[in-house]
Amino acid sequence: MANILDVAKLAGVSSTTAKRALRTPELLHPATLEKVMRAVEALHYEADQRAGALRGGQGRAVGLVVGSIVEPFFAELARAIGQTLRKAGYSLIISENEYSSELDLQELRLMYGQRISAVIVRPGYGEHSREYLMRLQERGVFIVEVDYHLPEAPFNAVMLNHAECVRMGVRHLHSMGHHRIAALGTYDPILHPELRSKTFPHAMTELGLNVPIEYQSVGLLNEQTAYITTHRLMLLPEPPTALFALSGTQAVGAYHALRELNLIIPRDISLLTFDNYPWMGLVNPPIDSIEQPIQAMGEAAAKMVIDALDRKYTSNADEANTSSELLLNPYLEFSGRLIVRGSCAAPQKEPILTRSSAHRSKS
Repeated sequence: MANILDVAKLAGVSSTTAKRALRTPELLHPATLEKVMRAVEALHYEADQRAGALRGGQGRAVGLVVGSIVEPFFAELARAIGQTLRKAGYSLIISENEYSSELDLQELRLMYGQRISAVIVRPGYGEHSREYLMRLQERGVFIVEVDYHLPEAPFNAVMLNHAECVRMGVRHLHSMGHHRIAALGTYDPILHPELRSKTFPHAMTELGLNVPIEYQSVGLLNEQTAYITTHRLMLLPEPPTALFALSGTQAVGAYHALRELNLIIPRDISLLTFDNYPWMGLVNPPIDSIEQPIQAMGEAAAKMVIDALDRKYTSNADEANTSSELLLNPYLEFSGRLIVRGSCAAPQKEPILTRSSAHRSKS
């Protein structure tokens, strides 16, 4: 990791001048400032603002970057993480990346400036933040991924067994006689590389089913995309008999769309979703869901951080020994639970299109 002396050497200035360029750039000649900033960029240098805090007994802040602050899954996860950290004397700084690795990079830079000693992150899609996460790790920031794991990344992780849960959901629908099942999201290695949509077609194939091309569409697992996708799917000449929402917010969008189309759950269409949100038990019929153990996952991620930082700041063992101990359980995976409430039933013989067409002709 480059330090301020490296920057000064590359720029051909004194270390005092290099420091002044970062702290009071207005006091330097523009040409000198430009040389220093070119060196900063070339070396990827960032001032370690945590050093003074750690010498003063501080450095007990942990960063949390979630996909979406308004997503109930992340709200509950943040609460579990915060409660666990607080009991151990750590504070929590929360931000979101909107599932974008570009925003991820921006938020991580800002958090590092806040003297975080660890970061729990739901990485955004893409590769923009990977290199920076690697640099943070090299600087001693402990990193835990939650919900989504960057392919081949060397970080600790706390995950739901997404593939197991998708297969559980597909088997649940297939056991009732559904063959035309549509997931509200299609895997794309660049735009949408998450494991639920990636597993879905494989889970279908394992049961001798296929996913028609007209059922496939790439998009984020959010309410608006699910709303639009549900409308499109249900107006197809041969619509699905069951919808599988891959997130709780997707279920909201799908539910709204089905209500607008005057389709009755589960008579006209079965609806299954990930996540167990309170509203799902209040509607009629209540929604079948795959529940994530969010509290346990949040506590596990926080305890992973607490263990790492306690070892780092209290142990006299050398860094190599500490690292080997921390890697004993670098990847924790949790199982989901299927909750059957009544929103899924055997498909009806009468085509959905007949009823939805009748409804459209009246409107």
